[in-house]
Amino acid sequence: MIYVVEDNVSIRETIKAYLELADFTVEEFGQVAGVLESLQFKQPSLCILDVMLPDGNGFELAKHIRETDPQIPFLFLTARESESDRITGLELGGEDYIVKPFSPRELVLRVQAILRRVELSAKPNASRKLWQFEGHTMALDEKKHEVACDGNPVSLTALEWKMLSFIASNAPLLITRQRLLGECLGYTHDGSDRTINTHMKNLRSKLGEVDWIETVRGFGYRFAGKPEEK
Repeated sequence: MIYVVEDNVSIRETIKAYLELADFTVEEFGQVAGVLESLQFKQPSLCILDVMLPDGNGFELAKHIRETDPQIPFLFLTARESESDRITGLELGGEDYIVKPFSPRELVLRVQAILRRVELSAKPNASRKLWQFEGHTMALDEKKHEVACDGNPVSLTALEWKMLSFIASNAPLLITRQRLLGECLGYTHDGSDRTINTHMKNLRSKLGEVDWIETVRGFGYRFAGKPEEK
């Protein structure tokens, strides 16, 4: 999913149309309001941010996105061509800076290039990851969707696997209940805490007596394992 934050309806709809033709899913925003709230439920692969917005600006929004999740890449769209603006955007961690007017096709190509770079940098190792916690070991195989604790295979449902994989892959970050609902259960609105509680209880029981998943009261969960030292 790609977030497009642009107040000009015509430009926003054009970007959306071209991205969808390239098989991307798009979430649209006409202003800053709503973007950070949506991030609690669904993490985008990339954010496209207009610099000048009616209720703020893309630079400040980028800072908030970085604080929410530093792994989300973003690029800036702007009508301003000054060198200082481009430098500001890059200093904030922007992957690219595109000046209006621009070619929608070129924008799609730049988005694809950014996502390829991100994917390559995020997968330097094999799909099988090993974790340690209090003398115990967990092996997660992302390609086979298999998990083993201390060498013993653990049978998980598809949803339990998604929850465990998502929490572990984001370690040591805290994952809120809203993020779990959005990323793993597909909810885009407030869901029932009971839903998460039930699935988490079942997952933990299958992982045995080791507390691989830590509960942070009032907030969510954090994976307790540490990458195995080689």
